[in-house]
Amino acid sequence: MSLKECSSRRSWLAMAAALSLPLPGRASTIERPWPARKPAPPLALDDLEGRRWSLAPLRGKVVVLNFWASWCEPCVTEIPTLSWLAETHAARGDLVVLGVNYQEHEVKVRRFLQGVPVSYPVLLDRNGEAAKTWTSRIFPTTVLIGRDGRPAISVIGELDWAGQQGERLLNPLLAASPAASR
Repeated sequence: MSLKECSSRRSWLAMAAALSLPLPGRASTIERPWPARKPAPPLALDDLEGRRWSLAPLRGKVVVLNFWASWCEPCVTEIPTLSWLAETHAARGDLVVLGVNYQEHEVKVRRFLQGVPVSYPVLLDRNGEAAKTWTSRIFPTTVLIGRDGRPAISVIGELDWAGQQGERLLNPLLAASPAASR
């Protein structure tokens, strides 16, 4: 069940308790290591320009795979720091941010992005399969993928990617040797 599908505060609190999520008024981010034996699910999605994206060509770079929706307030709040992250690393070429929109029509996504611009590719998860295989369908969820192409950490909830917590999560992945991952 996604947060959108929770119709009442009580059902949200029950879901939060069942998933060990923070309750309102507490810290809003959970970090979970990616299960060691779980391989990276496939990813083959088109962006808003019609380009097909997959993870294999990105090997050697750190990938920040952010699952979001326009109706998700924490997702919208997080977008500017993801844009900052993408812009900061663009010249270096060591990190790629990909936003994966969950099941919204392309026209709606384009309209939304007119008011909240992003500086990274937005992929369309039209049927929700990517979110289903990569996340617990709680938004936002961001999966950090190392240079070796393996997912390392899932971050559930909004995060300031320009802050200390973002640095703490990304620095070890960025410090890994690009040559070792090819």
